[in-house]
Amino acid sequence: MDRLPYPITRGHWLAPEVRFHTGEVMPMLCMAYTTAGDPDGEPVLLLHGTNGSAASLLAPAFAGALFGPGQPLDARHHRLILPDAIGAGRSAKPSDGLRTAFPRYDYGDMVDAQHRLLTEHLGVRHLRAVIGYSMGGMHAWLWAQRYPGCMDAVVPLAALPSAMSGRNWMLRRLLTEAIRSDPEWHGGHYTRQPRSFQWASVFYGLATNGGHQGLQTLAPSRDLADVLVAQRLGTPLIGDANDHLYQWDAARDYDPTPDLERIEAAVLAIHSADDERNPPELGLLDAAMQRLRHGRALLLPGSPDTTGHSTVLQAALWATAFADFLAQVPRRTSPS
Repeated sequence: MDRLPYPITRGHWLAPEVRFHTGEVMPMLCMAYTTAGDPDGEPVLLLHGTNGSAASLLAPAFAGALFGPGQPLDARHHRLILPDAIGAGRSAKPSDGLRTAFPRYDYGDMVDAQHRLLTEHLGVRHLRAVIGYSMGGMHAWLWAQRYPGCMDAVVPLAALPSAMSGRNWMLRRLLTEAIRSDPEWHGGHYTRQPRSFQWASVFYGLATNGGHQGLQTLAPSRDLADVLVAQRLGTPLIGDANDHLYQWDAARDYDPTPDLERIEAAVLAIHSADDERNPPELGLLDAAMQRLRHGRALLLPGSPDTTGHSTVLQAALWATAFADFLAQVPRRTSPS
């Protein structure tokens, strides 16, 4: 997004004495972040998906529909804050040296670290909105519960406020077990990336993303399907097996169900009808919405042009509805 009227800046903070839910403590934890827009504008927190980073939310399909002049999060009037989650991007992660001695963090640990980054380092006490995709969307649900007075609005994208379960968790387990059972993994002390890391990641990606119609459009024959698989398997996988294992495993105890009534912010939950990880027919989102004070859901229809779980990254599909929603959300007094 080099066309933003304000430059993008990248920084990091060494958070002192970070205590994890396991009881483990790191004396220093590097938290990396990216900011864009007006440093004095209304703060908005944007949270990326599993094994992603802040950069993934600066892609044209997302930022290009939200951050430009006249768009819902116009960078001339907003301070856009995009952290790299624990274990991802430029933030502290197992591949930095600790490998499997790195604390076994969960989503609660990740959210608490983000909160410390904002309040202790960036001086942000109140947010206009928290927006997150996939893992970031689940983080957004937890933000709304753990820090209910810290934001006006919450917009989870492709993320349910229900326990990690069903196909979503089973396929995560198959992905992580495939890597851990690879003889080349050596308990996380490999000398080269385990070969199963590549094909297990491709398998998971095709099984849980792309959209039914979208994949059929790309591969309407067996030969074209084989070409697509070969392309995916032949594309070098960027990342580290331990880092990915930790990220996928971090969802193991995610379950915001008991505390939905704690949410004070207005919620707009955006999903796609072809989301393979969060099928709308399960009714989980509808049930949760009944328990929110100010909540509504937006379901994007599937089509040959949508991509399943990642459909919501095409922000043009929901930018207008989001702008209308945000315009109706009152600004609340910042917590003391």
